[in-house]
Amino acid sequence: MSRFMSGRFERLKEYAPGEQPQDKRYIKLNTNESPFPPSPAVSAAVNERAVLDLRLYSDPRSAALKAALAGQFGVSSENVFVGNGSDEILSFAFMAFCEKGEKISYPEISYGFYPVFAELYELQKNELALRDDFSIDPKMYHGLDTMIVLANPNAPTGLCLSPEEIGKIASSNPDRVVVVDEAYVDFGAESVAALTKELDNLLVVQTFSKSRSLAGARLGFALGNKELISDLEKLKFSTNPYNVNRLSLAAGVAALNEQEYYDNNCKKIIATREYTSKELAKMGFWLTESRANFLFARHPGIDGQELYLTLKERGILVRHFSKPRLRDFVRITIGRQEDMERLVLTVKEILENA
Repeated sequence: MSRFMSGRFERLKEYAPGEQPQDKRYIKLNTNESPFPPSPAVSAAVNERAVLDLRLYSDPRSAALKAALAGQFGVSSENVFVGNGSDEILSFAFMAFCEKGEKISYPEISYGFYPVFAELYELQKNELALRDDFSIDPKMYHGLDTMIVLANPNAPTGLCLSPEEIGKIASSNPDRVVVVDEAYVDFGAESVAALTKELDNLLVVQTFSKSRSLAGARLGFALGNKELISDLEKLKFSTNPYNVNRLSLAAGVAALNEQEYYDNNCKKIIATREYTSKELAKMGFWLTESRANFLFARHPGIDGQELYLTLKERGILVRHFSKPRLRDFVRITIGRQEDMERLVLTVKEILENA
């Protein structure tokens, strides 16, 4: 760190993204990317003409993509915000809806960027414990009178709350924003997007990175009351009006026009997730009932870090976390069926030699 770094940032513990190694080819089951390519319409939209138009700035209003999203979710464009990945939107939400020094509440085990954003914006972290089975107790979030952030399904557990439970949380904190991070909602959970029409303090954030196969495009969106969306727009236009590039905007519109393609991919991933879960359970693994595109699993006969390292040696990447409650586990992204069959066979071999 240089001597020029502002003192308020020196203590930041930055977010650690999943490995993106370049040293050899891996079966990559560590960063929850889709195993399927974008739809044909996306490839057609990102064409030579679109590349030539990169000399021009992108639309700062993201009008075409907002209109497409509004149509899909049955809202107005004024209820839609578009960002450079959902991470940018979450960052804006932490910045917009909390004063410096205020508390912000989220689960003690969840998406790793929440504590980073809390420290970045100098907020008090109110990290609420999970139950013994790693589920969230929704009653712990009633009447907190703080901003609340919930990943639903949660990461890395894959467990989710019902729309009714989330609605009660938002209703019990009427003067505070409740952010629901739905990065993984399309793999078996139920979105609360419709509730944003009833609850003016509810902000729903989604991404094109997971079910929509556009992780590299860095594209996310939020749905909410027009005043909340206006707050986010104010921050965007105060930092980077052209936050989403032209190719990503075009890809996003094209993807929404081929929703059936992505729905079918989700069905394949769900089926493969259930196959993998059953096979791991046969080998003695304990798993949560994930409704995401990954599994959260531990085995009594092998340490989580050892399993992660041994799989890596054999060309398969999974994710391991060092937090005390997580270190016995690995998080396994669901890839293609053949990828998961290879994983199952490799894990069997590892356990036989453990």
